[in-house]
Amino acid sequence: MRTPLTLALSLACLCGTLATPPLAAQPTAAAALSLVEAGRADADTAALLQALGGRDGLVRLTAAFIDRARDDPRTGPFFRPIKASHLKQQLADHFCQLLHGPCVYDGESMKNAHAGLAITRKDFLAVVDVLQDTMDAQGLPFAVQNRLVARLAPLHRDIVSPP
Repeated sequence: MRTPLTLALSLACLCGTLATPPLAAQPTAAAALSLVEAGRADADTAALLQALGGRDGLVRLTAAFIDRARDDPRTGPFFRPIKASHLKQQLADHFCQLLHGPCVYDGESMKNAHAGLAITRKDFLAVVDVLQDTMDAQGLPFAVQNRLVARLAPLHRDIVSPP
């Protein structure tokens, strides 16, 4: 069962409410504040990577997540056709790069990787659910889980197919 905060983050990602306007569209003082906040965000991102166990922790998390996603009846049809070892490596690198870790993601863009899969919002939420179950099983604190989900939330724009 998901808590209201987790569900709110999932819904926010689907509705696009986590997006911020580009700096050019913000007043000058707000743009300066955004730069300060970006510095804080970078520090928070580094702290999140550390809380997840660094690169090694991400490798463990994504490997367990892919195994669960392949076994889950809601998400398995999307994950099973892809070679598990390749997907585990690519996802670990992608998460690590998103968190400014010491790795390079060299795979397809999320938009290209998910093109033609007809992924719905319901499918996307099922993947979020499997990820959260995986993080629960690994004993990651709830706050860390929500920070990772929030960091990944904007990816829905490239993963979910238009209605």
